[in-house]
Amino acid sequence: MKKFLLASAMAFSTLSFAQIDFSSTRFGVTAGGNYSRVRNAHNPSGPRYTFQAGGLALIPVGKANQFFLQPEVLYYGAGETGKDKDAKGKDGYNAVYGNNYLSVPIYFKGYFSEAESEFFGMAGPRFNFLLSQNVKNAPVGRPYYDPDVTDPTNPKASGKANGFNFGIGLGVGYSYKRQLELALKYDFGLSNTYPDLKYDKGGTDKSKSEQVISIGLSYIFQ
Repeated sequence: MKKFLLASAMAFSTLSFAQIDFSSTRFGVTAGGNYSRVRNAHNPSGPRYTFQAGGLALIPVGKANQFFLQPEVLYYGAGETGKDKDAKGKDGYNAVYGNNYLSVPIYFKGYFSEAESEFFGMAGPRFNFLLSQNVKNAPVGRPYYDPDVTDPTNPKASGKANGFNFGIGLGVGYSYKRQLELALKYDFGLSNTYPDLKYDKGGTDKSKSEQVISIGLSYIFQ
């Protein structure tokens, strides 16, 4: 593992000088389930379960069959709900704050060895472009959680999601014959998902960070 991490760091730091073999690019499809939450945003706050699906490219880096760039283009569900276990039956418990994105992660991917079936690690930036925002059952006391509703007593507050989000993704997985792959990923948002919720009564100026844990299955064509 230590050798893999060291090799990955060296490969990443010298990526601009490495030989990227676009002619040997392989393509694939990927889909999976998402567990999503947003920090410092809605109250009550709970997870949203949704999905992601799309396509990927696997681009060799260097001559060894071990390091790759893996850009993806996905439909990517995120956001949160009001289903805090301590708020059951309270106003806002049944709320849904759904954010749906066109997501473009670009991973640096390294297999632990050149073996045909092997574990791998991946890391890289994720760029999310908001496609739609669906809010249901916003709490009566905070109607502005719905971006289509304005509260005359608190007109600055808005639950409108940012049109663009940036984050960092990390993942580990297993590849069967470099074709069928299972991966567990964690995406940590670095952008403020709801910039105008800082005006929420009793709210906070802390960034509303969107975070997603996902498990997905990919098939890479030969």
